[in-house]
Amino acid sequence: MSTTYTAADRSLSDLWDFSTTIDLLGYDFMQQALLAMVLLGLLGGLLGPLIVARQMSFAVHGASELSVTGAAAALLIGFSVNLGGVIGAVIAAAVFGFLGNKARERDSVIGVVMAFGLGIGVLFLALYGRIGTGFALLTGQVVSVGINGLVAIAITTGIVVVVLAVIYRPLLFASTDPRVAQAQGVPIRTLSVVFAIIMGLAAAQGVQIIGALLVMSLMITPGAAAARVTSNPTRTLVLSVVFAEVAAVGGLLLSLAPKLPVSVFVTIISFAIYVVCRIIGNRRVHRTR
Repeated sequence: MSTTYTAADRSLSDLWDFSTTIDLLGYDFMQQALLAMVLLGLLGGLLGPLIVARQMSFAVHGASELSVTGAAAALLIGFSVNLGGVIGAVIAAAVFGFLGNKARERDSVIGVVMAFGLGIGVLFLALYGRIGTGFALLTGQVVSVGINGLVAIAITTGIVVVVLAVIYRPLLFASTDPRVAQAQGVPIRTLSVVFAIIMGLAAAQGVQIIGALLVMSLMITPGAAAARVTSNPTRTLVLSVVFAEVAAVGGLLLSLAPKLPVSVFVTIISFAIYVVCRIIGNRRVHRTR
């Protein structure tokens, strides 16, 4: 009995050896990965509340999936996978924003475009000859982000922050009350396309880091969680950024000790935050009745 317990205890100790985390953080590639997750968390936190308010969660999924198509095309042609992913996501997002301007049309437009794009992506991967490469695009490669990837996400973050600073107020108005905003001359369609493009840029960078399947855990869940505990736009934005950073950075740090994929912990932390916020929100609703 004691021998079995000792062996199991040793295995658990090895699995959660946090000295490994400290050692790994001394390497350049881990510092680059950590900074990349910080920037990705900022992107997700800033865009999340607007994505939720505009009911564009499915569009995030579509843009991230079609980023894979762009990356697959880049592999086949022989140029930057990151650039290919960005081009694919931006084109897809622009189409979503232009054709799916009305909420009742959005899901069908995204579904049609995404199905076609994924089919083309599978074709590109088949022609490239390494279908397994698609798995890496779906799950991300945060520890191999490298200096070029870090520069790409830093530039993307700068672009998104600047554009949001310019369009945030009219975009928020158009997101919360589109009919009144349109009646007052707010350029609804233009804002929709611009927002879709910067969302596509962010989604493309997320695909490179945590994969197409898990981009929503940072671009939607934190914003949805923040919206459950407050209706104030500023507080929602701040909480969304905090939640996204906790999930992104915390997920990376926790993944180092047991040497598990970072996406596992990012999604767990994001979901846990959402559940807690949902409980808090429900209690506040009951108290006001």
